[in-house]
Amino acid sequence: MTENIKKFYGEELSRKQISDGKITIVEHSPKVKYAWSCGEAMSRFLNELKEGKLIGRKCNKCNRILFPPRMFCEQCFKATNEWVYIKDTGRIMTYSISYVDTHARRIKKPILVGVIAMDGASKNMGIMHYFDEVKSDKIKIDMRVKAVWKRKEEREGAITDIKYFKPLGE
Repeated sequence: MTENIKKFYGEELSRKQISDGKITIVEHSPKVKYAWSCGEAMSRFLNELKEGKLIGRKCNKCNRILFPPRMFCEQCFKATNEWVYIKDTGRIMTYSISYVDTHARRIKKPILVGVIAMDGASKNMGIMHYFDEVKSDKIKIDMRVKAVWKRKEEREGAITDIKYFKPLGE
């Protein structure tokens, strides 16, 4: 677009002009306080995690329990109707075995991570999380697992309030 412009008026400022004080500048660092919200559903979800509980939302139109909770059903596009507590047990839907840590360094003991379909939620509703207390050659799809929670005084209202999921002895 600028190829059609024949002449630019004014001149480009240089760093030297600024450092020499030839250009007036104003710096301001406002002391502002701010807050943000995760929204009604996720805020409640995180608050319940702090209490060691899992919660979802029920859609009375299509009769599904959405987990993690959402205020609107993505299937029937209706508002969800009520809060429903979900068990902290479920089954492994998929998993990955990683020999690379979160800093992209090679590790000897693998990290096990996957998606858990939670008991009490509708089919294929779940969360991604870590697995432990299971060897990488023993983990399986459909394996029953249970959440291992941080101690109450350590929880902060985050998904990491669940340390990991371990195999459920049945």
